[in-house]
Amino acid sequence: MFIQTEDTPNPDTLKFIPGNIILKTGNADFVNKEVASNSPLASRLFEIEGVSRVFLATDFISVTKDPQLDWNNLKPSILTGIMEHYSSGLPAINLVDDIISEANNAEDTETIKQIKDLLETRVRPAVAMDGGDITFCSFESGVVTLQMKGACAGCPSSTATLKMGIENMLRHYIPEVTEVKAAEL
Repeated sequence: MFIQTEDTPNPDTLKFIPGNIILKTGNADFVNKEVASNSPLASRLFEIEGVSRVFLATDFISVTKDPQLDWNNLKPSILTGIMEHYSSGLPAINLVDDIISEANNAEDTETIKQIKDLLETRVRPAVAMDGGDITFCSFESGVVTLQMKGACAGCPSSTATLKMGIENMLRHYIPEVTEVKAAEL
């Protein structure tokens, strides 16, 4: 098995591309070992000292490390952990409940449907290339709240991405949008 790695804009996060489907749909963001119990893959990666976050998508895994550690020391262990997981035959995730999907629902207003559509078609593919994801949380009084995941969570350039990129685009297409902000964790 050959696993490609890519740098992300977040210096503490690397993107691992195993060439296999990881999740059929959606994504799963594990912020610590305790919440990863339903994911054999994420649990295995959290066993590696220094892994602080694991993000699973359809075709990549983003792993965030503790800032004081060096990728040169950590990367071989992560690559081994991913290969061992695929050799085990276990699924990446056991429970489908934790997989996030941005589908529109019946209660969404027309404005929220437009916001979700723009996020799905223009924003999410771009941030996935950088090893992360951005999901819709709410739209209230002109303010769109988004959750940063994977490499985007804690990334030094995420504020610029939100303000300069996403906010400007949403304001251009949807006049009701006045501001975009990150969800508080």
